Amino acid sequence: MKHLIYIFFIFCSLFINAQSANELFKNANKLYTEQRYEDAIQLYESIEAKGLQSSELYFNLGNCYYKLNKIAPSIYNYEKALKIEPNNEDALNNLSYAKRMSIDVIEALPKTFLQRFSENFIMKFTFDQWALVGVITAFLTALFFLLYYFSISTRKKFVFFNLSLLMAVVLVLTTIFAFSNYDTVQKDRQAIIFATKSEVKNAPMMSSELVFELHEGTKVMILDGLDNWVKIKLADGKIGWIPESDLKEI
Repeated sequence: MKHLIYIFFIFCSLFINAQSANELFKNANKLYTEQRYEDAIQLYESIEAKGLQSSELYFNLGNCYYKLNKIAPSIYNYEKALKIEPNNEDALNNLSYAKRMSIDVIEALPKTFLQRFSENFIMKFTFDQWALVGVITAFLTALFFLLYYFSISTRKKFVFFNLSLLMAVVLVLTTIFAFSNYDTVQKDRQAIIFATKSEVKNAPMMSSELVFELHEGTKVMILDGLDNWVKIKLADGKIGWIPESDLKEI
């Protein structure tokens, strides 16, 4: 009985928390329409502080910062929105506008066929979405096999067998894509430069040689870390070290 009461109170607290978050979200949206962007940001970030995340939340945050001409936070939040929902077209469009305000122009290195395939197909869906496709495909594989097994007609057996075989192949591919997506997300640590100007060094110390400079809003990949320094890589292949405080990981 005590366990049931405990579960009931947990459920109630989650329900109340969700309700309060929805109210905060509505109020923040209202503030945004009234062009009270800083007040809206406070409400949106209070929702995030509750541990609640969504593509819509980060998209709206990005819009608020964009209206305030704050480059780094706007790009950061659009990227966060796309990390949750890669096919969010509104976030993609607004991100392209926000990037035009950044100073650094970095030309990406040519990508291999596999890299383009991963970026344009595998990474367009989240791990959970690939997993869902896998579950559906597994169900269809089992269904078509059962229909093949219990069918009397030779023609139907042929059709259902080939369909079950096709679904099995799709199941294997979706499983590979799901784990490839998961592995990429875990290894691909991306960040946005928040410092107005960041000096990139060739070693993790202030006295080391300056190799190039970056400015707020630039997207980098984190390769390593040492004390208060992080090793970064740009899309054009350049590598260097910057203070950890100069960026924020997506």
